[in-house]
Amino acid sequence: MKFLRMPVAALAALTLSISTQAQSVDEIVNKHVEAIGGKDKINALKSAIIESEIDVMGNAAPSTTTIIFGKAQLSEINFNGTKIVNCVTVDKGGWAINPMAGSTSAEPMPDAQVKASLPQLSAGGTLFDYAANGHKVELAGQEEVNGVKAWKLLVTTKEGGNFVHYIDPATYYIVRSVAKIDMGGTPMEQGVNFTDYKKTEAGNVMPFAYAIEIPTGMTLNVTVKKVTINPTIDPKIFDKP
Repeated sequence: MKFLRMPVAALAALTLSISTQAQSVDEIVNKHVEAIGGKDKINALKSAIIESEIDVMGNAAPSTTTIIFGKAQLSEINFNGTKIVNCVTVDKGGWAINPMAGSTSAEPMPDAQVKASLPQLSAGGTLFDYAANGHKVELAGQEEVNGVKAWKLLVTTKEGGNFVHYIDPATYYIVRSVAKIDMGGTPMEQGVNFTDYKKTEAGNVMPFAYAIEIPTGMTLNVTVKKVTINPTIDPKIFDKP
């Protein structure tokens, strides 16, 4: 009687494939969540004030982001005395003030920009409790990113946003994210490289430095100076003036 036998090389390849799939989305995401503090510490985050400095073509621009997780976020950037404000809320949409674009009063934020900004309201990011939040995450193998052979996760949010997160298999931190954005009706990609991960006073871990790649070719380098966890925030600050 003859028996069908799978060649050793083919069997090894199949085993490797199964093993890679076993290093599944949920396993990678769970290790990532643990790396940034764990579920309990992330669930304990209710609000934050993040003070940063943005390097804009050699000029330092102070920035403050005030956020009530899951509800609203207000970002203010002071560039050479000119204040740029962006606000997004879950229930009231968003608004912005940008004198550099000719807007000295609050203007409604386009729906596409609001939807793209909503994932930022999550304390744990788009990967945290992704299924419960209505997001979809797929594993697309590994890819060389910033000198790291990172896990590549494709994320589709419930709002229709698309992100690619690259996770360092050594630390399980996100080292790079790429978002598909809309700029004046033109679809583009915006990448962000994350470094200098540190633990906050609350025990969660976040990047204290990141570089935002603007589709026009400019890179904004952001350095976080101070993080205040769970301060009392008046929800009225998010109302459109």
